[in-house]
Amino acid sequence: MLIHPVKPIYDNKSEILILGTFPSVKSREEKFFYAHAQNRFWKVMAKICCCDLPKNADEKTRMILDNHFALWDVIHSCEVTGSADSTIKNVVPNDISIIINHSNIKKIFVNGKKAESLYKKYIEKDIGIEAICLPSTSPANARWSEENLYQYWNEKIKQE
Repeated sequence: MLIHPVKPIYDNKSEILILGTFPSVKSREEKFFYAHAQNRFWKVMAKICCCDLPKNADEKTRMILDNHFALWDVIHSCEVTGSADSTIKNVVPNDISIIINHSNIKKIFVNGKKAESLYKKYIEKDIGIEAICLPSTSPANARWSEENLYQYWNEKIKQE
């Protein structure tokens, strides 16, 4: 059983929560979100926030907070083979109410279908906020180019 090694990023000004599933092997090693060089999350978010691409965890955290986002994952602990979401089992969800109760969250987005299904199964009923599913920024989601991800994410985040 693996335990999530990264604390959530949020503050009292956060309005939009983005949830992934569980950190990849590289993210667990780095103890920070979306650490795999091929994951497009930080590139997409930098474009949405009209910022330069952040280079380190401090710059990434600052970009998230300065733009009133919050960032965490659905899963607190689980069994997983490598980084493959398809192998996740024995899920214990994170307590998202910690963020909800200490921020100004109005919208929740999930990064990919697995995050969506786990959010619906374990969290949505207790939180009472429906999550909007965005296509995964994972390199495994090769069907979506970085530009297409940006266009879709930006449209959904700005319109919702």
